[in-house]
Amino acid sequence: MELEWKLFADLKEYAGGGHVTVDVDEDATVGDALAALVAGNPGLEGRVFDEDGTVYDHVNVLRNGENVETSGEGLESTVSARDELALFPPVSGGGV
Repeated sequence: MELEWKLFADLKEYAGGGHVTVDVDEDATVGDALAALVAGNPGLEGRVFDEDGTVYDHVNVLRNGENVETSGEGLESTVSARDELALFPPVSGGGV
């Protein structure tokens, strides 16, 4: 099944665009889709995962607008072809 990731800020630069399509099995999880995203775009690995292979706390992984770490089953949440997946890096700045 094909899923589309929306990437924001510098992550889209590492992936070559703000929308990236990945192929995963029909019974895939958000974690599987994230692994497919990084496998196809190795420059994302150090921006998304720490040295233990865990998603950095400051990186937000969203499924249908909700952070998977605070709703659902985390990266084990299942996905369907109609789900919207997004990846947000930390955002800073905005001083006055």
